[in-house]
Amino acid sequence: MTAKEIREKETEHLKHELLEQRKHLFDLRSQAVTEKLEDPSQIRKTKKDIARMQTILKQRETEQQPHAKKKSKQTRKSQTAAAAAAKTAAAATK
Repeated sequence: MTAKEIREKETEHLKHELLEQRKHLFDLRSQAVTEKLEDPSQIRKTKKDIARMQTILKQRETEQQPHAKKKSKQTRKSQTAAAAAAKTAAAATK
């Protein structure tokens, strides 16, 4: 299944298809253990299909969310420093 084919499907249908692919992968793994699997490449193909579906679902999820600003490195550093200072102050008062 190509990414183009996956993108054409509705989200709910895609979630259902993802569940079916996961069940299919479980069955393939069971067959591999019992040495009844005819085509071992099916496992790899199924894993890739699952990954494609998960990627597209994640993309759709992020598109629906409002854009959140990413914190700059300087902001993260100052927040980390403030948290460390508060921790030190709390330890000093004990």
